[in-house]
Parts: sequence; C-alpha cells; structure tokens
Amino acid sequence: MSTINNSPTATSSLVTALGGGSGIDMLDLANKLAQAQFANKVNRLDTRSETLEARISAASDIRSMMLALDTSLGTLIRTGDLSRTPSVANSSVASASLTGTSLPKGSYDLEVTRLASGQNIASNAYASASDTVGAGTLTLRFGTVSGSTFTEDTGHAAVDITIASGATLADVASAINGANAGVQAYVAQTVDGAQLVLKGQNGAANGFILEAAEDALEPGLANLAWNPSSTNGELLASAVDAAFSVDGLDYTSTTNTVSDVIPGVRLQLSGTNVGAPTRVTFADPGPSISSSMQDLTDALNEVMSALNAATAIGGELANDGGARALKRAFSGLASSTIMPNATGTARTLGDLGLKTERNGTFTLDTERLAATMEADPEGVAAMFTTGVHGVYASINRIYRDASSTTSLNSLGASIRKYTTQLSDISESRTEIAEQQEKLRARLAGQFTTSESRIGMLNSTMAMLENQIAQWNRSDS
Repeated sequence: MSTINNSPTATSSLVTALGGGSGIDMLDLANKLAQAQFANKVNRLDTRSETLEARISAASDIRSMMLALDTSLGTLIRTGDLSRTPSVANSSVASASLTGTSLPKGSYDLEVTRLASGQNIASNAYASASDTVGAGTLTLRFGTVSGSTFTEDTGHAAVDITIASGATLADVASAINGANAGVQAYVAQTVDGAQLVLKGQNGAANGFILEAAEDALEPGLANLAWNPSSTNGELLASAVDAAFSVDGLDYTSTTNTVSDVIPGVRLQLSGTNVGAPTRVTFADPGPSISSSMQDLTDALNEVMSALNAATAIGGELANDGGARALKRAFSGLASSTIMPNATGTARTLGDLGLKTERNGTFTLDTERLAATMEADPEGVAAMFTTGVHGVYASINRIYRDASSTTSLNSLGASIRKYTTQLSDISESRTEIAEQQEKLRARLAGQFTTSESRIGMLNSTMAMLENQIAQWNRSDS
C-alpha cells in the first residue's frame, strides 16, 4: 500500500492535482507575506549599509591620500631633490649615505690609510678533505695578535668545539661553522693538498688562536692548533682596524662602516688613498625648495578638496569626528612653529610661503618664500629633514594622528567604527533571514491545511449537488 507525503508542499500539490481547494498558490502566498512582513527592516538595513560603505570609502580614500603625501615627501627629503645627498669624489675609496642624526653641510677631506680586515689562517695540508684528524676539543680564544704574541680579550668568551671520533677535515669545518663563534671555516683544495681555512671578523681585537685538547685514544687534533709562535699552519692575514683621517684628524674603526665621524654621514670604506685625500660634499637642496613647496601645496589641496567635499552638508563624513579633527589640523598647519630651536627667520610653513584660505585650501606665497630663503637659506634647508622637527615631521604627525585607531577622533578610528557597524548589519541580516524563513514555513503549513479543508468541503458539496440532482430526476 502506497503512502502519501503529508508535507505542506506535497499536500498542496496533491490538492491542486485533484482540482480541489481555492485555486490559490498558498506556498507562493506564504513566501510573499513573509517577505512583506520584514521588507521595511531589510530596506532600512540596505540603506544603512550603503551609508556605512560610502563613509568607509570616503575616509579610506582621504587616509590613502595622506599616506601618499607622507611617503612621497619623506622619499624626497631622504634621497630625492630635497636631500643633502653626500658624494665622495673618489668613489673607489668610499661611498657615503645619510644617517639622519644631523643635517650635514660643507665639505670634508677623507684619506684612508688602511682598511679593517679579519685574521685568516690556514692549517697544515692533508691529502684530502675526507682525511680523519683525530678527536677531542678545539678551543677558539679571541684577542690581539702582535708578532709572535697573543693578548686574550677576557671579555670575549672562548668557544669550545667538540670534534667527534672519526671526524674528517670537512667535519671540523662544519663543527666550527656550527658553533657560530664569528669565525668562518672551509676546506681549500690547494696545490699542497686540503687545508682548513679560518677567517675571523674585522678589527684588531678579533684576532684568535686555536687550541687543541686531544683524545688520548684518537690523537692528531693538535695538528690543527695555531698560535702566532707555533710552526703549525700559516697566518694569511692579520686582524687590523681601519685607519683614516677626516680633515687631517686621525681615526680608527673596527669595521669599514663608519658613522657620524662626518656629522650625519655614514661612510663605507672600500679602498685606500694614502697621500691623496678625496673630498666629501653634499647636494644643495636650495634650488629644489621652491618647486617642492609648490608640489606640497598642490598635494595638500588635493587632500583638502576631498575633505571639504566629504564634510559638506549631505557629505559622507559630514558629522564624522575624525574628518573634523583632520580639518582642524590642516587649519593650523601654516602657522604652527615646526622649528622650535631655530635661530633664524625660518620657523613655520608660513615662512615658506604656505597660506591657508578661508575654505581651508592652501596657496603658496612665492614672494614670502623667496624672502625667507634669501634671509635664512640655512634655516630653510634645515626645515627639510626627517628629524623630529621640520616639514616632514609635521606632515607625518598629522598622517599618524589621522590613521590612529586608538584616538577617539581620527579617520582610522572612524573606519574601524563603521566597519564594526557594517559587520553588525550583516549579523542582523542573518537574523532577519532566519525569522523570515520561520514565518514562511509557519504560514505555508497553515495555508496548506486550510487548502486541504477547502478541498474536502468542495468535494462534499459536489457530492451533495450530484445526489440532489439524482433525486430531482427521480421525482420527475
């Protein structure tokens, strides 16, 4: 015996198939009624979602414009036209870069008499790298090697290296490298045979000796030991400090990288020039300042135009605290003292010609800029640095404040807030969808039951009508 599926869908289909019921699609009606019940809530969420997305987009665009301004200005000052980029006339002697610790100027004479180097030694020769060398412990001690004497640096800890039984020359090199003692080891296949080569770090204090404590059952490790008075191995190069002079003053350095002997400059020594000093000079940013100030003014106006549009009546950020805070920061930019320790006339961006108009946009007073540059050229140049004060520091501070997600009034905090609200809306949509589906299912069940009952009544009525019709025919 077959069974009938009593679900609302199956029942409704059955009733329709039998020709009974009201003739109305009850499931479609239930779906439409459920949608209508929640339509207003869904529409409100849609509107709110569009508003939040527009706010996030507007705030993100302005923040991105600030980032682009901050990054381009920093690059321009560090390595671009506004940089006091150092150059060395004899590039084979040294290269130079800025450290950012101070603003370099003038010129300097550099003479390099010796480069820093590390100690290199080679062991006695073996037939091959796979020759066994004995077992025990090798010890590296560090200090200064002078002639046939060694003075240990007790502040530089000695390093013990265990050499296992059956170890080869190649195994010893691997064990020394694995100790990370600042000594590099490798096996060189020379005309004399396989030799263990040890290379130390630059600087006279990084000289070293190699001691061996042999395993009595497997001797031979002492053949690798080295000190300046021994006959084992060969000293290939001594550890020495770099020696150089700047403007006739003598200096030494444990490395070939030297910082701030010339204020604000890092020198990378690469060659010697005994008796032939070379000149270190710096690019003059002065000729680029006027055009760079115009570029800065134009970039600030791009940000302000977007900010004004977004905060206008009806704008995406009309009531946004972060946008208002950024406008306030821009309004005081031209008049704020950005060089508090300056002794000349160049103290504010206004001194560099930046003017704030009534609508918050900027113009450049080229006459005032020219007058300041003439009266205080060094002070103007000093404003273009990546230090804690100056043009870049001021723009960077405004950008960082606007991007902060912890401040109550910042674009970053606004974006975070709007994103959270948008996420809440997504959760509300999910809840409404669940409620709407429950209502639809309930209505569908109720309507299907009613449809079945109507069908039964229609069938009963049809049967009675047929019976009455038969009675009437019988009477006639």
